[in-house]
Parts: sequence; C-alpha cells; structure tokens
Amino acid sequence: MKQDDIMVIGAGPAGLSACFYADYYGLNTIIFEEKNLGGEAAEIPFVENYPGCDEKMTGKELTDRMVRQCEEKRGEIHQFEKVMEMDLQGNQKIVKTDKGEYSTKYLIIASGTHPRVLEVPGENQFRGRGVSYCAVCDGAFFKNKRVVVMGGDNRAAEVAVFLSGIASDTKLICHENKLCSENILVKSLGKHNVEVIEGMELEGIKGEVNVKSIVLSDKKTQNTKEIETDGVFFQLEGIPNCQIAKESGVKVNDEGYIIVDEKNRTNIKNVYAAGDVTDCAVKLVSTAVAHGAAAVLDIIEQNNQTS
Repeated sequence: MKQDDIMVIGAGPAGLSACFYADYYGLNTIIFEEKNLGGEAAEIPFVENYPGCDEKMTGKELTDRMVRQCEEKRGEIHQFEKVMEMDLQGNQKIVKTDKGEYSTKYLIIASGTHPRVLEVPGENQFRGRGVSYCAVCDGAFFKNKRVVVMGGDNRAAEVAVFLSGIASDTKLICHENKLCSENILVKSLGKHNVEVIEGMELEGIKGEVNVKSIVLSDKKTQNTKEIETDGVFFQLEGIPNCQIAKESGVKVNDEGYIIVDEKNRTNIKNVYAAGDVTDCAVKLVSTAVAHGAAAVLDIIEQNNQTS
C-alpha cells in the first residue's frame, strides 16, 4: 500500500492547485484522474475572466500549464486511474482504485461534475451524430453549419461565441426568461451575431441519420416551434461527481454537492473538498484554484499544531 502526504481525487483546476501548493510547502501529493487532465476546464473555448489572462487562452492551455507545474515538482499524477472505493473513518484514509490501494492522512476531493442531460426525445439517439457536450472536441465538425447551444450561463455564452467562429449560424437557447451571463459575454454574443432565444424549453430533437431540427416550447404560452439545425451543444449545469464520497460518509446537500466550510473542510476530519463538486455557489476556475489552496493551507496549519 502506497502512502503519500496528501491525496487528491480529480485533476481539474482545484486538484492541480492543491498539488501546486502542497509542493510549495514540501508535501508529496498524488492525484487520481480517471479521464482527461484539466477536467471540464480544459474544454473551455477561451478564458477571459481569470486574473492574468490578458490574451486569448483556451482552457486546455491554462490547465496544461497547471499540469506541467505539478509534474515538474513533487506531484504524482495517475491519469486514467479510477477511484472505486474509500474508507475515510480512521486516521489513515484508504483509497482503492482500479489499479491499487493507497493511504494518506489528508484527502482532497476535487472530482468536479459531469454533463447534465435533459433526456428529451432524440438526445440519446443522436449523440455523436449532431448532439454534443463538448464544443472544443466537436466544434470543427460543424464548420459552416447551423448549431444551437442549450444553456443560460457564462459557460453557454462562451461556447456560443466560440462556435460562432466556426458555424454559419449560431443560436443560444436559454431555459430561463433571461440569460444569466456576464455583461462582457452578452456584448460578445451580439458582436458575433449569436441569436439568443430566452424562455424556451427543449421538447425534442429530430433527424434521420443526423440531427435536422429541434422542437422548442414557450414557457409562457406553451406554443411550440421547430428550428432547423445541424448540431445541438448541451452546456447545462453539471451533476457533481460525489457518489463514492457520499457512500463513504461525506455529507452532501439536496443537489448532491459536498458541503464544506470556509476552509473547505467536510464533515469528516482531514477530508476536504474543492472546486465544482462543493456547495460553493460560484463555479469558476478562479474559485476552484482558491479552494485547492485553502484546503492545503489548512492542512499545513493542522500539521503545525500537531507537530
């Protein structure tokens, strides 16, 4: 059984930040990431609201820099290693993966979220044939085609602006009566000729081999209309990856987000959570990075008190 000073679940901005700060204080860190490094932040088309990013930078470029910082120091990243089970009740926290068993005194859960689906007719049928959850991954397939983006926040607006540079026509469909996005992004939508349609619900996706159209329903009048499109990009609020943590005794709120205090401590001693998986209302790269730092700084303080 391998033992490290700190173990981190998830290699998004929160987990990578924790690794960076742990190294700064001379602690060895191991990170488990079952998918791609950088998490969902690596799929952000461009980063405009992160301090220091005064040039066009993609989410992948930013997270790649974070990964390099960890790999150049004490950080040990285990990519494509999935956490299967955890025992968090003792002084030593046991993490079992699909490749081994590890123990640590301190654990930081930074497992992020996964895409939310609406389960409307046609969504699953046309997945990979016009239905996508990653604009950076699939955007190039829609060059000079018509696309719609489903979502109503900053991430959806960013994706719509990104796709407007590829597609011939881009629409942003917002479920709420008003788009909830930063003013700079709202202006950018107008500048890039993205049509914003508010107060509409997606009823279904139609097509033959590939997507041909979507059916929308007006929330007020219940009237429906059909819009022709070649692609549907879902950018809805994610679902927290907290099931294993919950099964291990970590408390979550009604929406499934891990409950943390101001120092990112969970209800279990020496177990922390950081980033989008927490109940923090603000889901930004900057807050995720702050969470990772806060967790490590509290660990340092705990070590100083016991040493």
